Amino acid sequence: MAERTDYYKVLGVGKNASEEEIKKAYRKLARKYHPDTNQGDKKAEERFKEISQAHDVLSDADKRKAYDRGTGPFSNINMPGGFDPSSFSGGFGDILSDLFGRAGGGAAGGRGGPGSVRGGRPRPTRGRDLETEVSLSFDQAVNGAQVPLAVPTSQPCPTCHGSGAKPGTAPRVCPVCNGRGLESQSQGIFSMSQPCSNCHGSGTVIDDPCPTCNGTGAQRSVRRMRVNIPAGVRDGSRIRLAGKGEPGMGGAGESAPPGDLYVITRVTDSLVFKRNGDNLEVEVPLTIPEALQGAVIEVPTLNGAKRLRVPAGTRHGTVQRLRGEGPARLGGKGHGDIHYRFVLDVPASLSAEQSEAVDRLSKVMNGNPRERLFAAAGEAS
Repeated sequence: MAERTDYYKVLGVGKNASEEEIKKAYRKLARKYHPDTNQGDKKAEERFKEISQAHDVLSDADKRKAYDRGTGPFSNINMPGGFDPSSFSGGFGDILSDLFGRAGGGAAGGRGGPGSVRGGRPRPTRGRDLETEVSLSFDQAVNGAQVPLAVPTSQPCPTCHGSGAKPGTAPRVCPVCNGRGLESQSQGIFSMSQPCSNCHGSGTVIDDPCPTCNGTGAQRSVRRMRVNIPAGVRDGSRIRLAGKGEPGMGGAGESAPPGDLYVITRVTDSLVFKRNGDNLEVEVPLTIPEALQGAVIEVPTLNGAKRLRVPAGTRHGTVQRLRGEGPARLGGKGHGDIHYRFVLDVPASLSAEQSEAVDRLSKVMNGNPRERLFAAAGEAS
């Protein structure tokens, strides 16, 4: 048996690392070794696959528990770069749900899953859903864009076509669980089921593993594609691409549907516009004379500039809105608005001429605006 790959070491985290620490370590390493930034570098691509595999296991609570215990799919197979834990569709939670029919067709008198077998071969299993992130500029998010993606995934082994058995041989039904993938244990009046200790939940036993995939039936690879990002996405938007996930694992001469791909958008901030839901916000500085006397000013929009009328006596923090000038709403439901917030531009220092002008202004602007504060305080007491 080959030595287990230490996924914690792969990501450079401790065994007690939190979910956020694991995610942070993965993102840092994925950016460094991503195929798009290391084109033609096979070592970087293999490292990227290894990092993705480690994150796939440690970011999933069920898979991580199974990995830490060394049970289930992690008990006796762990070839560097070859084993794909996703062949069990996501840890014990998914194994149990698959066994009771989430992904496979039902057999007579019951519902089967990937643990169910027919003629010594597992039933088809729906491909695993994948998730990846894409970085977008603010303009790309607002207007939409077509972007390249490199997605680490598993493909059916080209040698055994996903069976895991050496060509010319076939998996046989597990004699311990009779193909169910589960063993039952009685504890008093209760009966508990757990993944079979012999086949580890697969329902079959491979006596002569495929030399290419070491019996896993899958190989890690990086799939490259171009994806259309719709206009109006924001940071953290989740886009579902049906059928673009991992291929299904066929069995008994049947095909299996692929999973889905979920693309999470990461949008860089704009120097001018701030996103707030479907709308944008812009801070617009005003000079003191503009705020006092009123003015007609130009403000930026997504498509150039427009004029706004600033009423005389405009206060700091006043907001004006341009309807329909904001980003497109996802789903084709029109556009948001742009909110312009006026802020007084007060100079940090004054020239002699400016200081003289302010002195003259202060002499004609009679009254103390703070008097009403003390008057209100007196009334309250």
